[in-house]
Amino acid sequence: MEPPPAALKFLPGDVENRGNTAIFWKDTSLYLTNTNLLFCKYIFSAKMAKSFFSTPSQSLSFKFREASFDLLTDFLVDLNDRNKDNLNSLSKCSGVFKDTKLMEYIFLITQDLGLDPLAGYHAIEFLQRFMVKHLTDLLTTPTLEGAAADRPGSHEEAVLAKLKDKFPLIVFSCVQLASKLSLHSHIIDNNTAVRFLQSVGHRVSKQTLLESELMVLKGLEFRLNAPNPLTYVEILLEVLGHNEPSIPVERLHQLCHLVLQFVSLQRAAIYDSLLVTTTRCVSPSAEHRERFVTVTEDCMLVGVGVIAVATFILYVRNWEQVVGELSHITGISRRSISDFTHVTLMHIVGTSSSVTSTRV
Repeated sequence: MEPPPAALKFLPGDVENRGNTAIFWKDTSLYLTNTNLLFCKYIFSAKMAKSFFSTPSQSLSFKFREASFDLLTDFLVDLNDRNKDNLNSLSKCSGVFKDTKLMEYIFLITQDLGLDPLAGYHAIEFLQRFMVKHLTDLLTTPTLEGAAADRPGSHEEAVLAKLKDKFPLIVFSCVQLASKLSLHSHIIDNNTAVRFLQSVGHRVSKQTLLESELMVLKGLEFRLNAPNPLTYVEILLEVLGHNEPSIPVERLHQLCHLVLQFVSLQRAAIYDSLLVTTTRCVSPSAEHRERFVTVTEDCMLVGVGVIAVATFILYVRNWEQVVGELSHITGISRRSISDFTHVTLMHIVGTSSSVTSTRV
């Protein structure tokens, strides 16, 4: 019998310029008593049970432990490269269109139309990229002669007023485009799109739908392969299952979906707390916040953080083992993963009183 292939990992050089992700991390570790852990499980289950979102029953079950070593290696290197490229090209408007209500709206559309959960996360990334470019183009276009330019801000107000009416359709076009990336799952055709939009009070023609979709495609420069946090979670789970066969990644996968949705919807609050935790400053400076943007947009960090949180809730005895392996795979420090877990669990529980951060 041939020996199993070596464990997958990144060499230090592969992760060394991933952005400023690791510059803030301190010597902290997470400690929860057994009582608090049970309380955490109860609170999280109750919140998610009341939530509007869940993994659609139409989605195909995700099969683990079937990818070859070479394929996983290629996936992992590609994810790392794309993440680094994204972090190195962030705009000043990164994350502006990842507002809680907006992501909630996209998740609801995804659920109503029975789409793969991946489509929702793709749509969020499409919307962020498109709106930043679209608004930049509109606001930097010279005003027409005779247009209301007699008072400061009139051009901006006119642009935003015009965009306000189109925005719901732009959001839907991002979801529709995202649905077409998964050949194995449900795709939104124009008949379905028209019916859905009419059901929520937006009467549009198929021609208008096509024009909106084409506008978004052009705004994205036809580049649809953007980093997506759910992809990172699922690939990292596959690699974790390869390296540590004893870890039940199939069960973790289901909870990871819920944890990622929670992190996405509580994005602002979680990252604000993470910034305070890692800088140990109640009022971080503007410079700290500016440098911290690379942390908020780091899909690899979100991927390992979500898996660590799910592991802590389901298999707390294996948590340190999983964190160590995730650090080994990605090059992200244990301290970084620990801090992300600590802060996310604080927000799941809803209070910081039951979570104690201690020095190691």
